[in-house]
Amino acid sequence: MADETEPAHDQDSAATVGHELEAERTTAPMSDFSVRDAAFGFVVMVIGVALTFGVPIGIYF
Repeated sequence: MADETEPAHDQDSAATVGHELEAERTTAPMSDFSVRDAAFGFVVMVIGVALTFGVPIGIYF
Protein backbone atom coordinates (compact mmCIF):
# COMPACT_ATOMS: atom_id res chain seq x y z
CA MET A 1 0.00 0.00 0.00
CA ALA A 2 1.31 3.46 -0.90
CA ASP A 3 2.02 5.97 1.83
CA GLU A 4 -0.23 8.93 1.04
CA THR A 5 0.67 11.15 3.99
CA GLU A 6 3.54 12.87 2.20
CA PRO A 7 2.81 14.45 -1.22
CA ALA A 8 5.10 13.56 -4.09
CA HIS A 9 7.51 16.36 -5.02
CA ASP A 10 8.83 16.53 -8.56
CA GLN A 11 12.07 18.52 -8.91
CA ASP A 12 10.98 19.70 -12.39
CA SER A 13 7.56 20.94 -11.36
CA ALA A 14 5.93 23.89 -13.13
CA ALA A 15 6.75 26.10 -10.16
CA THR A 16 10.51 25.65 -10.54
CA VAL A 17 11.14 25.03 -14.25
CA GLY A 18 12.98 27.96 -15.82
CA HIS A 19 13.31 29.92 -12.59
CA GLU A 20 16.51 30.68 -10.74
CA LEU A 21 15.55 29.89 -7.15
CA GLU A 22 18.52 31.77 -5.68
CA ALA A 23 17.99 34.93 -7.80
CA GLU A 24 16.64 38.04 -6.09
CA ARG A 25 12.97 38.65 -6.87
CA THR A 26 12.06 41.89 -8.64
CA THR A 27 8.72 43.30 -9.71
CA ALA A 28 7.78 45.87 -12.33
CA PRO A 29 7.25 48.82 -9.96
CA MET A 30 10.79 48.28 -8.68
CA SER A 31 12.32 48.27 -12.17
CA ASP A 32 14.22 51.32 -13.39
CA PHE A 33 12.63 53.44 -16.10
CA SER A 34 13.64 56.62 -17.90
CA VAL A 35 11.78 59.89 -18.39
CA ARG A 36 11.27 58.83 -22.02
CA ASP A 37 9.54 55.62 -20.88
CA ALA A 38 7.29 57.60 -18.53
CA ALA A 39 6.44 60.11 -21.26
CA PHE A 40 5.58 57.30 -23.68
CA GLY A 41 3.31 55.72 -21.06
CA PHE A 42 1.60 59.05 -20.50
CA VAL A 43 0.98 59.50 -24.25
CA VAL A 44 -0.49 55.99 -24.46
CA MET A 45 -2.73 56.79 -21.48
CA VAL A 46 -3.96 60.03 -23.07
CA ILE A 47 -4.79 58.23 -26.32
CA GLY A 48 -6.61 55.51 -24.39
CA VAL A 49 -8.65 58.02 -22.39
CA ALA A 50 -9.47 59.97 -25.56
CA LEU A 51 -10.71 56.80 -27.25
CA THR A 52 -12.60 55.60 -24.19
CA PHE A 53 -14.49 58.85 -23.64
CA GLY A 54 -14.18 60.62 -27.00
CA VAL A 55 -15.70 57.97 -29.22
CA PRO A 56 -18.90 57.49 -27.15
CA ILE A 57 -19.32 61.27 -26.72
CA GLY A 58 -18.73 61.78 -30.47
CA ILE A 59 -21.34 59.17 -31.33
CA TYR A 60 -23.83 60.62 -28.86
CA PHE A 61 -23.66 64.18 -30.17
